[in-house]
Amino acid sequence: MGKVAIIGVGQSSFVRGYPGTIKELAFEGFREALQDAQITTKDIEASIICSAPEYDKQRSPAGVIAEYLGLIPQPTFYLESLCSSSSMGLKVAYSMVKAGLHDSVAVIGFQKMSEISSAESQERMGRGADIQWESPFGTMMPAYYAMYARNHMATYGTTPEDLALIRVKSGTYGQLNEKAVYRKSVTLDMFSDPESTMSSPVASPLRVGDCCANADGSSCVIVVNEEKAKALCKKPVWILGVGAASTAVNMVGRDLFNGLTVAQQAGEQAYKMAGVTPKDIDVAEVHDCFTIAEMMAYENLGFAKPGEGKELIRAKETYKDGSIPVNVDGGLLSKGHPIGATGGSQIRTIVLQLRGEAGEIQVKDPEIGLVHNIGGVGLYGNVSILGR
Repeated sequence: MGKVAIIGVGQSSFVRGYPGTIKELAFEGFREALQDAQITTKDIEASIICSAPEYDKQRSPAGVIAEYLGLIPQPTFYLESLCSSSSMGLKVAYSMVKAGLHDSVAVIGFQKMSEISSAESQERMGRGADIQWESPFGTMMPAYYAMYARNHMATYGTTPEDLALIRVKSGTYGQLNEKAVYRKSVTLDMFSDPESTMSSPVASPLRVGDCCANADGSSCVIVVNEEKAKALCKKPVWILGVGAASTAVNMVGRDLFNGLTVAQQAGEQAYKMAGVTPKDIDVAEVHDCFTIAEMMAYENLGFAKPGEGKELIRAKETYKDGSIPVNVDGGLLSKGHPIGATGGSQIRTIVLQLRGEAGEIQVKDPEIGLVHNIGGVGLYGNVSILGR
């Protein structure tokens, strides 16, 4: 079959407490994607609905959302791989279109995390580990990533200030993103100021400023075959490569000394499929649920050698005008992290960059972009490479 393209992207504002239902929330991202693609629901042959189910009060949300969005009787189904759900949705949509099963597929990600309390949310995140052998011991997401941070510091001499510099970059661009939760500048001084929330400890060495916030939000990506792309879109963005990997759920089965292996493996697959190398990437979105996650992504994706990610952020090479701009929409640290919608939001940013439509955060003349989206604590890894 021919090539596969993205012709429409959309995203709701990411907020701390969305007042409507999950159907209304999903509609916001979907509507923007339809308007972006200049098509109607009749032009969509199938839909993939993506979220993490433990936060949803609605059982089997795919059918409910598809009905509300006018996407019946077309087939719909539910896809979940924790925080990487909508990036995995892109891979599945690509496969369906490439196989000729459908000419067009909408990938709709959503999460209304405010449906439950923060304490309940943390408990459900802990259940992302093995409920028999690990989560009963009280493991939480910040503690898991703190283990990776501790190891990175011990092995490579990375400092808490290096991680804080990543949050400073995030704040630089987050204040320019009208859809982000956190739209304030962040300074390095905040991390040493006991009066600043940013310096408050969470799981040593991670502080509040090193952690992203939960959010409610939705996203949508419309994937079509080559014929439809050329007929419907003046600036299609082509899916050049998709990679995915998984690993042992329990930490005892992990290698903590080489970052997230799923990111490295998924990246290698995507690079090979696209026929490119890390040096060919002009702009990237990486999964920065914690500052250490972005640091590890630099190295796992080949932007820096192991242990040298800190040099990139110190030299501001991952800023908009640097050699490899990363998360110039503020990333999860500023945008917030509505689990099922996160990957679609990252994809939207890269699509807008490749079209030259990213406004104040536009990177100069990018031709190839990368999206790195992680599910859980490196349980699932997805890397997508897009080209203009």
